[in-house]
Amino acid sequence: MPTLKFAVLAGDYIGPEVMAEALRVLGHVARQEGLALAPTAADVGGAGIDNHGKALPDSTLRICEASDAILFGSVGGPKWEKLPPKEQPERAALLPLRKHFTLFANIRPGLLYPELTGLSPLKSERIPDGIDIVCIRELTGGLYFGKPKETTTLPDGDVQAVDTMIYRRSEIERITETAIVTARSRKKKLCSIDKANVLETSVLWRKTVTEYVARNAPDIELSHMLVDNAAMQLVRGPNQFDVLVTENMFGDILSDEMAVICGSLGMLSSASLGAGRNSLGLPFGLYEPAGGTAPDIAGKGIANPCAQVLSCALMLRHSFGLEKPAARIEAAVRGAVTGGSRTADISFGGASVGTRAMADAIIARL
Repeated sequence: MPTLKFAVLAGDYIGPEVMAEALRVLGHVARQEGLALAPTAADVGGAGIDNHGKALPDSTLRICEASDAILFGSVGGPKWEKLPPKEQPERAALLPLRKHFTLFANIRPGLLYPELTGLSPLKSERIPDGIDIVCIRELTGGLYFGKPKETTTLPDGDVQAVDTMIYRRSEIERITETAIVTARSRKKKLCSIDKANVLETSVLWRKTVTEYVARNAPDIELSHMLVDNAAMQLVRGPNQFDVLVTENMFGDILSDEMAVICGSLGMLSSASLGAGRNSLGLPFGLYEPAGGTAPDIAGKGIANPCAQVLSCALMLRHSFGLEKPAARIEAAVRGAVTGGSRTADISFGGASVGTRAMADAIIARL
């Protein structure tokens, strides 16, 4: 019986609520499939600050190091907003985790079921069959990590801030390989997003992606698009894309735009894969919902657990090599939602169910 050893970092506000239900769904699948779960819970984000004095406690990091994957919730919120920026949960937990485990590849599916197209701000005639695209974002390079990164006072008294955008060819090739694998599992169609008409890093990006795909994946249909045009085209017709690959800051912005046009953050999962391998020889990864901690609804039992449940499916697929149970979870979520079980964020103002009842509906579909 395979044992799935993973860290559970539920985080803050609705994080623990949706994590509990996701683990209940995962436990049900594990019993059906003959899998043994070995989750270890640890504090992160605001909970880490409150209980250990920092957003990513040393004890949490050790638990993650001893695991084959991280199932992450959501961190941050108004309680900790007065802390210095470098100490706030979002910046002091997620970025160090990405750096420590070299989590270089973020995979964010943009999925909107046809039955939920009314949730999208796009006109339904633009997305009659819903949305089904994937954004691959490079996570460890670019402006967010480049040095120098500083604010200084100049001799004339003016203040200057500097961020440095750096990319190496090896980093671009690494994320391109992840995009190729994803494209091959879908329609073999890949669009690389850059700003090659202005940025030196984007000139290298476009050249490297073009050469790498030609050399290693001639079966993939590759196209290029400038990031400003891509932002517009996502609104005009998102399904003209299938798999997008782009650098860190562009991916941050475009994946959030993608989340908005897909209607509800409560339905969107993500995977951040590392350069290293876990004890099973598969990618170590961190799996989390795309949304935040939603302090306004925390404790009310109405948060949508679907994104956290779907993150479990991504964990099974990528870090444990278990495609069948991953696909079963995804089908169960889809069946529950399209069958009428919906939390308030996806109910169109009609009858809705709570967090636990939503998980019950998913389990019933399993």
